[in-house]
Amino acid sequence: MNVLWLSNVLFPDVCKELNIIPPSVGGWMYSGATLLIDLNPSIKLAVVCLYSGDKLKYIDNYAISYFLIPETGGNQSYNSKLEKYFKIIKENFKPDIIHIHGTEYPHSLACLKACGSNNVVVSIQGLVSIYSNYYFGGIQQKEVRKNRSIRDFIRNDSLLQQQNRMKQRGAYEIELIKSVKHIIGRTSWDLSNTWAINSNSTYHFCNETLRSSFYKKQWDIKKCQKYSIFLSQAHYPIKGIHQIIQALPIILKHFPQTKVYVAGNDFMNTPWYRKNGFTIYLEKLMLQTNVSQDKLIFLGTLNENQMAEQYASSHVFLCPSAIENSPNSVCEAQIVGIPCVASYVGGTMDMIQDEETGLLYRFEEIALLAKQICRIFSNDELAISLSEKANEVALIRHNKIKNSSQLISIYKQIINESILDL
Repeated sequence: MNVLWLSNVLFPDVCKELNIIPPSVGGWMYSGATLLIDLNPSIKLAVVCLYSGDKLKYIDNYAISYFLIPETGGNQSYNSKLEKYFKIIKENFKPDIIHIHGTEYPHSLACLKACGSNNVVVSIQGLVSIYSNYYFGGIQQKEVRKNRSIRDFIRNDSLLQQQNRMKQRGAYEIELIKSVKHIIGRTSWDLSNTWAINSNSTYHFCNETLRSSFYKKQWDIKKCQKYSIFLSQAHYPIKGIHQIIQALPIILKHFPQTKVYVAGNDFMNTPWYRKNGFTIYLEKLMLQTNVSQDKLIFLGTLNENQMAEQYASSHVFLCPSAIENSPNSVCEAQIVGIPCVASYVGGTMDMIQDEETGLLYRFEEIALLAKQICRIFSNDELAISLSEKANEVALIRHNKIKNSSQLISIYKQIINESILDL
C-alpha cells in the first residue's frame, strides 16, 4: 500500500537534510509515521511538506520518503501554484491513500483540489474556523485595541490582525471539510463541528500516538518541585496565560512559594520595541494584580526530552486555554502522570474526567481555577490518585500498536469503499 501524508511541519529527517533545527511542534506525527511503517512493512510511506527552497525536491534515503514543495507566497492565502506540485507527486508516487494532517493551512486545500477527494482522508488537529471566535481569550476588544504596540503597527501584526488571518484560514478550512468524503477525529467536539460543516462525510475515530519520551517518564510526588505550575504554551491569548495571572493572587495567599513555569521564549522580558500588544496587556494585568515577574519563569523552547522532564518535575500541569480540540499537552501530561487542571472547553472534556483523571473548571472562573490548583497543592492523596488514574487511561488511549492498527483499518476501509463505488 502506497500511503501519502501531507504534513504542516518538517519531519526530523528533512531537517537533517536541510541542516536546520527540527520544529518543537508536530513530533507526534513523526512518531506515528515511523511506527506505522515499523508495524506494517508492506506500506510505502511518503510525506509531503512545504519548505523554503525554490524547486520540488525528493528525498528517498530514509525509511520514509519525502517530497518537498517550495513554499511561495506564505501560508496565509490560497496559492494555486501549489496544485501542479501535488499533481506531479500523485502521478509519480501513485498513492493508494492520501492522508492530509490538519486543516488550518490553505496548502491542504490545494492538495485536495489537485488530487481530488477519492481515497483522501483529512485528520482534524484543531479547527481554526472555530478557534478564531475565541482568539482573544475573553479579553474585551476595547482592551485589545487599547494595548496595540509600535511593533504591532510596524509589522501589521496586532491581535486583531492575527484573528483576521485565522478567520481567513478558517474559510479555506471550511471549504476543505465541505469537499472531503472522509475525516479522522478523536473527540466529540471535532465530530460535532465537522458534522455541522459536512454531514455527508464519514467520520473515523482514531487516537494519536505520542512521542516516545513521554511513555518513559513517570511523575512522582516525592520528586517534583512542590507548588510549581507548568504551562506548555502562552504566546497568544487563546492559550490563557492571563487567566493564571489573575488566579495567582488567590493561590499566593495560601501558597506564597508558588511559581509558574512556561515553555517557550520569554516574550515579556524583551526590549520595548519588540513587545506586542498582548505583552503590554499582560504587563498591565500583572501590575493590577500585584503579581511580580519572578513568579513567571519562561523556559525557552523545550525539546521532547526536556518537555517530558518538565512534566515529571512540576507539581501541577495547567491547560487554561479558551478553546482546544484534544490538547497534546494534556495527553502528554497524563501519560507522564502529573496531576492536570484544565479549562472545560472543546474536546478537553473527552481527555479529562473531572475528579478522576484531572480537575476541570470553566474558563472564565478564576476563583475555581485557583481553588483546583490549591486542592492539589494541599492534598497529596488527591494528587496521587489523579496521577495514577490519568496515567492508566492515557496508556490505553495512546497505545501505539492499537492506534497504528486502527489507522491501517481506516485506510483499508476507505480503499475498499472506493473500489465498490467504481
